[in-house]
Amino acid sequence: MKPSAKTGDTEQIVKRIQDLGLNVHLSEGEAHTVIGVVGDTQRLDRSSFEVMAGVDRTVRIAQPFKVASREFRSTETVIDVQGVQIGGTGTVVMAGPCSVESRSQIVETAHAVKEAGAHILRGGAYKPRSSPYSFQGLGEEGLVLLAEAREATGLPIITEVMGVSEVQLVAQYADVLQIGARNMQNYRLLQAVGQVDTPVFLKRGLSSTLQEMLMSAEYILANGNYNVILCERGIRTFERFTRNTLDINAIPALKQLSHLPVIGDPSHGTGKWDMVGPIAKACLAAGADGLMIEVHPDPATAWSDGAQSLKLERFADLMAELRGLSSYLGRPM
Repeated sequence: MKPSAKTGDTEQIVKRIQDLGLNVHLSEGEAHTVIGVVGDTQRLDRSSFEVMAGVDRTVRIAQPFKVASREFRSTETVIDVQGVQIGGTGTVVMAGPCSVESRSQIVETAHAVKEAGAHILRGGAYKPRSSPYSFQGLGEEGLVLLAEAREATGLPIITEVMGVSEVQLVAQYADVLQIGARNMQNYRLLQAVGQVDTPVFLKRGLSSTLQEMLMSAEYILANGNYNVILCERGIRTFERFTRNTLDINAIPALKQLSHLPVIGDPSHGTGKWDMVGPIAKACLAAGADGLMIEVHPDPATAWSDGAQSLKLERFADLMAELRGLSSYLGRPM
């Protein structure tokens, strides 16, 4: 829209788009308002909109991921999670155990990561595991314990949702809904989390391309939830020294292709606690908006992913180093 466009001009265009059975995404900047037309727009007559009052120009987005693309929005999306800003010019750290095991474990960890400088508490209540015999999480009991840890520390919480039937339940407790790597292309689940207001943290699939990841993000965006955070957590390659191969290239690539925030996960990306620090620093140097790091009071006895979890004191030491690096990079915590 032109800078001089009136509110009524925008409302008339929005109504016309909706009358055509298409969805609208409004992006209001300081100088311009952009009206995104979401849906099957191939037969849409652009010229009929170009003559309407207030319109500056129309642009057809070439990328298959429409709303997620830089063509759709040139400025960075900043997502507010209970006062924590994800995206923009700062660095955010999400930290906590792979699995919620007990009240004492999650509350102790929450206090420790907050004191070290973390901004969001992570913890799994529902756990997708390769083996059906492995610990699958505490379920709703784990959600209750996460909520207690939030109450005790003030940290917002992020936790995974695994199925469509659980979305509403998990959304009652969580401040951010995590879609794990194994569910990145679970389209029914993506549609379901797209229909709630809670921000969504989308992890890259085990062998997924960046376009496939952004198309998955598009499912969420197209269903009305524009608060999507992308996560590079490592992909499966022929290398077996590490659990996965964290694709550092993906971070600047995603920032170039999309306006959505990008988080690095050096814990899953390596599977080795002693490699988490170096790869965390590499993620920030590559332009990540933040990090997700697994932390546990006693990794040797962790019910899941102990090998990649940092002890509380090691996490505090790493945070001190990351704070200096992020400040040097111009993205202070």
